[in-house]
Order: sequence, then C-alpha cells, then structure tokens
Amino acid sequence: MNRRTLTAALALAAGSVLLTACGSGDAATGSVAAGPPGSKINTGPDQHRVRGQRDPALAALVPARVRDAGVLRIGVGADSSPPLTFYASDDRTLIGVEEDLATLVADTLGLKAEFTPLSWENLFVGLDSGRLDAVFSNVTVTEERKEKYDFATYRLDELALETKKGSGWRVRGAKDVAGRTVAVGSGTNQEKILVEWSEENEKAGRKPVEIKYFQKSSDTYLALQSGRIDGYFGPNPSVAYHVGTAGLTEVAGTFSGGGRGLQGEIAATTKKGSGLVGAYAAALRKVIDDGRYGKVLARWGLGGEALKTSRINPPGLPKTAN
Repeated sequence: MNRRTLTAALALAAGSVLLTACGSGDAATGSVAAGPPGSKINTGPDQHRVRGQRDPALAALVPARVRDAGVLRIGVGADSSPPLTFYASDDRTLIGVEEDLATLVADTLGLKAEFTPLSWENLFVGLDSGRLDAVFSNVTVTEERKEKYDFATYRLDELALETKKGSGWRVRGAKDVAGRTVAVGSGTNQEKILVEWSEENEKAGRKPVEIKYFQKSSDTYLALQSGRIDGYFGPNPSVAYHVGTAGLTEVAGTFSGGGRGLQGEIAATTKKGSGLVGAYAAALRKVIDDGRYGKVLARWGLGGEALKTSRINPPGLPKTAN
C-alpha cells in the first residue's frame, strides 16, 4: 500500500501552514508551522503525546475479555487524512488527533492502544467480525448506524466544502450546489447530505448534483485543480488542513455533520452490545474534565470542535427518506 498522499507530502515539503496559520515547514525536524508565531505541529514519528493515567474504577468497566488481553484494538482510516489520521515523516508511524484521543482512552482504561489502518468499509467489517474493539475514524453518529453500533462522542462533527482558490463560489445549502459536480466519500454522512441536497434541487425544478467518487485524496485534488469537479465535500478538519498546507484551494462553506437542525457529533464506535461503550464514555469524560482532552485538540488546531462531555448514543443524523 502506498502510504504517501498529496496532502501529507505538501504538509511536509511545501513549507506551508496548518489551518489559517502562517510560517514554514521543516521536513528535517518533522514539523509544520501552526497557531501563533513560533508554534509548530510535530509530524515526526516521536509524538510526545499527551498521555492519560489509569483509573482503576474505569478500568473495571472494561469487559474481562478485553481487560485480560490488555490491548485495545482500534481501527483508524487507511487513507492519510491529516490532522485526523496520517503517516509521520518516517512514512511508517500513524499519527493524528484520532490516535491521540484513542491513546488517551486506552491509557485511562489501563490498556495498550493497538492501531490498524483500514479502508472506510473495512472499519465496520472489523467491528462486525470482532477483529476491532473500537473505531476512531471521524465516524458521525447516525440513526442508521445506531442499529448496529454503540457510540461515545468525543468531538463536534463539522463538514466543509472545498473548492479551487479564487472560484468565488459560496455554499449555504442545496440551491448553491445545483448543477455542480462535487466529490464525496462513499458511505459517509456528507454523502447522505449531498444526496438529500440533490433530491431537494430536483423537486424544486433545479439541476441535481453530479456526485463523484475517488479512491484516493490525491485523485480528488487533482480532479479539483484540473476542473473536472467543482468541489470536494469532506470533514472540516481535513479540508482546513489541506487548504492551509497546499494553498491552492479555499472553503466555500461549512456545515454541521448532523444536517439541517442537528449538530452532529463524532464518536468512538464499537459493536452494539460489546459492553465497551460505557467504558469509552467514562474515560472520555475523565480526560475532558482533567484537561488532557483540550490539550490534544489544541495541539491539532481543533479546539473549536471540543465537547463539554461525552454522550452515549445521542440523536444522530436521520435516515435518508426513501
């Protein structure tokens, strides 16, 4: 598997920035500039992560089969998507906000975090088969997913529509994407929202959205720069990171991942009935309260997506009407 992506390469070699910051990258030290002047995001293999402390009472909430194994098997995304999950400057070590938060949870529960990178669909296959104990991969709570999985929330779900720099395109809802060609990840909640917008446009007599799918983020961005697509609809953290590091695109609009009238939430995901969701939520509440959680989000420029507490199976993105 080729672990390098256009996004990661630009982050390390283009001498650009993270999010809206200004500065220069330093591939030798494995870092990119971020935040106030002089601050940097560590993209090297030695992450010096914010670590949690084992809480005996919370560790006791973990089912015996997992507690005895001493390992929390965690699925993360295989397609590098900074700052969520991507490969460090050694092109081997998985890093990102997902790994940091999952490690905090594992530490608090007295377990060792073991990460397995998988494609989106195989993350859920891993849960279904029992190969994974959890997925930390920007998974939004939806009503459909709640039928098979349990969720402990850890971040607000924000989406963004990315377009070529200087396009002048601004998107606030369905009518703004009528007749446009937009790329999106298959099986994601942003795909559901885009499909709903397209259907809304057709009912209103407007042109539908032409939806495109690409296997790799590098292919998506090549299509965007060549004009084959008008935009890409994806997770706000990944879009913001790419806009800041590449300098070739801009954000045309941001939206709640929950759709109209509902603030979406990202959650640690486990197989329904696994007995783990209560432990995950309790661990997340502890690190939120003791400040470690906030330090992790700030480290990756995601402080604006912080939650006040972790909720188990909150209202999710509604099922798409048939």
